[in-house]
Amino acid sequence: MVNTVSARAALGAEFIKIRTVRSTAWTLALALILSVGLGILLCLSLRHGFDNRMDPRARANFDPVTTGFYSLTLGQISLVVFGVLCVGTEYTSGTIRASLAAVPHRGMFYAAKVLAATMVTLVFSLFTVLLTFFTAQAALGPHGTTLSEPGVLRAVVFACVYLTLLCAFAIGVATMLRSTALSLGIMIPLLFLDSQGLGNVPKVRTVAQFLPDQVGQVMMQVVKPEKSFISHRPFGPWTALGILVIWATAACVGGYLLVRRRDA
Repeated sequence: MVNTVSARAALGAEFIKIRTVRSTAWTLALALILSVGLGILLCLSLRHGFDNRMDPRARANFDPVTTGFYSLTLGQISLVVFGVLCVGTEYTSGTIRASLAAVPHRGMFYAAKVLAATMVTLVFSLFTVLLTFFTAQAALGPHGTTLSEPGVLRAVVFACVYLTLLCAFAIGVATMLRSTALSLGIMIPLLFLDSQGLGNVPKVRTVAQFLPDQVGQVMMQVVKPEKSFISHRPFGPWTALGILVIWATAACVGGYLLVRRRDA
């Protein structure tokens, strides 16, 4: 009973930290605005140019779900920042010492932090992904789709899972590095590795296609990866989910091991 109460208290403390830090609320608000707003603008643009500017092959393999979720590639940056801030602010401010004094069981402390942040991210992702999906498909008009179409519901659910696991990955990385600036300095460039053109370099592409953001694109696709004009990968959404789980698990386990072994 003591352990149960302590675990609940530790989890409650982490929720309070998230709620009371202004930067976390702003990052989530920014993620919502970017995801929904840019999704609408992109889909409106494609709707008007669908027949005039797209070639027949592109129209035949058009994926309205991936197109609507393309804005999540920018919104996810704010979620990465959110995950990093959930850990990094305590190390930057020095309050990590008080936190570990209040919860001396480091495994419980770390588990509560990861669980609280991922729970908030999951709820936020459900709302953001659904809002992004419905507004984007409305903006696409006759070229849009619905949740009842084959593969669409899976892509929507996987989008929520992707954002949640990406946040968990960010938390693990931030815990290992113990620095907000260093964590963001490493993670954000990785999220744009493919868009920088480096993904076209054969040796880089071999590795880059397995990075979290790249497998996330596959998870949110309905059109098969080999036919997609957004993400060409030699694996499908379920394999992509497995790869992302490995990334998130490895980061969180690495963070746990270092939390246990080193001083605050």
